[in-house]
Amino acid sequence: MYRDNAVVLRQHKLGEADRIVTLLTRRHGLVRAVAKGVRRTRSKFGARLEPFAHIDVQLHPGRSLDIVTQVQTLDAFAADIVDDYPRYTTACAILETAERLAGEERAPVPRLHALTVGALRALCDRTRPPDLLLDAYLLRAMTYAGWAPAIGRCARCDRPGPHTAFHVAAGGAVCVHCRPPGAATPAPGVLALMDALNHGRWDGTETAEPAVRSQASGLIAAHLQWHLERRLRTLPLVERSLDHPAAEPAGAVGQHAEAVRQDEDRDSTTRPASIA
Repeated sequence: MYRDNAVVLRQHKLGEADRIVTLLTRRHGLVRAVAKGVRRTRSKFGARLEPFAHIDVQLHPGRSLDIVTQVQTLDAFAADIVDDYPRYTTACAILETAERLAGEERAPVPRLHALTVGALRALCDRTRPPDLLLDAYLLRAMTYAGWAPAIGRCARCDRPGPHTAFHVAAGGAVCVHCRPPGAATPAPGVLALMDALNHGRWDGTETAEPAVRSQASGLIAAHLQWHLERRLRTLPLVERSLDHPAAEPAGAVGQHAEAVRQDEDRDSTTRPASIA
């Protein structure tokens, strides 16, 4: 028997009354467990195991899946998330990213757990736009996973920036000497915005131009999915509500002429449009 704090990432049905829940725990990493009888109306803790919940959970080790024996709610994030579509889709993308970056089951990822709880709490506080919170979360989560994109220095030769090109396969920003064919040419301010979000410098981020925010989101998502070697199902659903008439719809980064400019010899691995 063991106890831990956890974020409920997802759940699915098992049999007639049970569910399998996927948890991101603080000390035991990714854990999959069976919650018996939670689909019955008289279940004592069924509602406490909904996605987005931050819980104190007690589990009994099993042969393949652990068994949930007790649950106490620490933060009921779902109540403030599910009624707001942009925040709901953002939270879904956060949970999917957390599961993908957690790695092997039972491998401790305390920083990723703390980051995920903090991101969900910030979404509920509604003090910052959800699109910026998501981009900041993705950048910092990639840092913990060892996949942080180079922004202030060249990814290949470590030459200090600022640089004007970005290549996903190369590892991020690249200088004029190391720039490979197909490197993206972000608009001025895109890499600066990414650096600010990565380091928590929020001043000025909300006033960035819509195209700058859209391009930054596209590069961040492309970099993440390149390293994951798979697309995230939830990213195209994220509604990026920019308070400007020129805002681009979710997943449209790189599809318009004003989006990230690239060399004529394009590299499909770096094209933000491929993430849509």
